[in-house]
Formats: sequence, structure tokens, C-alpha cells
Amino acid sequence: MASLVLTIKETLRYRGALGQWSWVLHRLTGLGVVFFLILHVIDTAWAVTSPASYVKAIAAYQSPLFTIGEFGLVFAVVYHALNGLRISVMDFKPEWWKYQQRAAVWVLVGTAVILVPVFIGMGSHVLHHYEGDPFIMPFGEVIAEQLVFIPYFIGGAIAAGTIAFGWSALRINVEDDKGTVGIGKSTKTMRRIEKFWWSFMRISGVLIIPLVFGHLAMMHVLQGVFDITLADGAVVGTAQIEDISAADIAAFQESTTDANIYMENAPLAAEGLPTGTVIVPNGINETGTAVEFVAERWNFLVNGVAVWKFYDMALLILVVMHGFNGLRLVLTDYTMDNRFARSFVIAISVVGALGLLFVGLQSLWLSIDNEAINMAVEATRTLYEIE
Repeated sequence: MASLVLTIKETLRYRGALGQWSWVLHRLTGLGVVFFLILHVIDTAWAVTSPASYVKAIAAYQSPLFTIGEFGLVFAVVYHALNGLRISVMDFKPEWWKYQQRAAVWVLVGTAVILVPVFIGMGSHVLHHYEGDPFIMPFGEVIAEQLVFIPYFIGGAIAAGTIAFGWSALRINVEDDKGTVGIGKSTKTMRRIEKFWWSFMRISGVLIIPLVFGHLAMMHVLQGVFDITLADGAVVGTAQIEDISAADIAAFQESTTDANIYMENAPLAAEGLPTGTVIVPNGINETGTAVEFVAERWNFLVNGVAVWKFYDMALLILVVMHGFNGLRLVLTDYTMDNRFARSFVIAISVVGALGLLFVGLQSLWLSIDNEAINMAVEATRTLYEIE
């Protein structure tokens, strides 16, 4: 804690080059993105496991508080990505470090150039939404809805604390002529591990950029958070099909291992087709629920491949591993003098990453069925007090 206070104190006093402030802003934006990532992965999983909870989560995201936060999030992602690219390039080309201050300026310029059209696009969605008479979740309810995440954080902290306590109790620190530290782990091994993560952070940071920028473009600019609950609205990144035929169903059935994949709607029922569990994607959010929006997107196929599931899977894995390893690096900087605290922050980074990967990958593996969509419709009616 003392080192953290010292860092803050010296950062505020420091009046040197731009590099110091780039370092501070890179860490702050990274921490902000990781915090939102935790919320976003958990609540998106609710589209599969708890549709009513997902309906409330999206309603909270459509509130003025989260609208402001969305602009801050997009800034954090764009700046962190561009500055991370600067760091990666400089680290792989050390002779270019003499240009680092100029590069830091270009990062700020690039961030502004990207954010101007992005914020205009996002702002247009906000203005269009408030032109009508939208449902606005009361501020108190928005805050209350965030309390549901507390058990996840407490559970992670308890698991990390247990692991850290056990590791601290068992760890044997022996420094002999071979440089052995800990239980059978040499300093050379630890250096190799850290070298791997050093390379991973730079490579993954570059690979993430097209994935995360594509996601931001689709979900925040082309189709904002307000648009995912528009009845009969088109789903971004999918092909819109007005009428689903038996041929469409047959094609979809060939591409999935699910036994029953027929969509519950009147035209198909009239044709005598059986109903089943997984919706056939037509690119249209007919119910106007965020659950159906996710189902349409994840079930959309290109040559029999659910492309957006694989896209989100790749994004999830890279961002979680990159983000939580970054969290580990930041937290260990301020816990070097306390063995248990250092073990705890390492454990909580590992537990958080594994837990989030489990929750996210499980939701991507499972299917969103018609029952989930019906539950979302009922939850929407209750939330909006629709008779």
C-alpha cells in the first residue's frame, strides 16, 4: 500500500516527459477495461443461463449513467490499444525508443482521429433513442442491479485468499548455490515464464486490435446498445431473411448436432413442422429482446460455421488472458514487499481469468433456446410494466 501511495504522490508531482503520463494512462485505461470485461462477460452469459437477469442488465446499460460510461469505455479501449501497439513496436525495435515521445504524441492524435467519428456515431444513437419516450431505469435500480456482481467478486477473493494462504504456508524459500527459490522452481525457470508472458502481452496486444475494434464498430457504432432491443430490428453482421422456409430449416439442421432446431412461429406450425429448442437465425430480432439479439448473432452461419461464436471466442480468450496478466503485473508492482499480498494478487488474477473463461466459453458453447427468449419477453413486460 505504501508503494502505491508513493507512486500516486510522485506521479502527481512529476513534471517530466509525456512518457510518464502515457504510462499512467495506459495502466488506468487497462484496469478500467478489465473491470468492465468482468461485468460484460458475466452478464452476456446470462442470455443463456438467466434471461431475466440479462434483460435487466441491458436496461441498466441503456441508462444515462452507463451511457456516459460507454463513451469512457470506448476511449479507454482505443487509447490502450494504440498505446499498447506503440509499446510493442518499441520493444521489438529498441533502436526506435529515441522516438518514443513523438510516438506517444501520435498515439494521442490517433486516438482523437478515431474517437471523433466513433463518438459522433454513438451520439447519434443516443439522440435517436431519447427523441421518443424511452424507458429509463431509475438511478437507484441501476446501482442496485450492479450489486448482483458482488458475490462473484467475493467468491473470487475467497478462492484467491485460500490459494494464497495455502501457498504461503507450503512454500519453502531456499536460496542455495543453485539459486533455487520456492518449491523446486529455479530463477531461470521463473525468468523463462516471465519472458513468455512479456512476449505474449506484446503479440496478443497486436492481435486483439482488429478483433476489439471490429467489436466496437459493430456493437457501439453501427448498432448501439439501444438498438439491440428494437422489435423487428436487423441484427448487425447477419443476413436478414423475411420468411424462413423448410429448406432453410433443413440447411440449418445439417449444420448443427442439435436434434430439434425448429423455430416456434405460426407459419412453421401451420406447415406441421415440429417445434424444438434452438432458433433458426433470420437476422431479425422479432421480439425486441437482447436475448434474441444474441441468439440471432451467435446462430448466424457462414458455410455452416457460426462465425460470430468463433469471433467472440477468440476475442474472449485473448482479452481475458491479456487483461488479467496485465492486472497481475500492475498489482504485483505494489505488493513486492509483502509475500502473502503478492501471492494473493497473483492468485486472484489467475482465479479471475480462469473463472471468466469458464463462464464465457460455457455460454458460447451452449445454445439459446426459444424458452429463454420467451422468458426474456416476460421479463421485459414485467420490467416495462406492459400489460
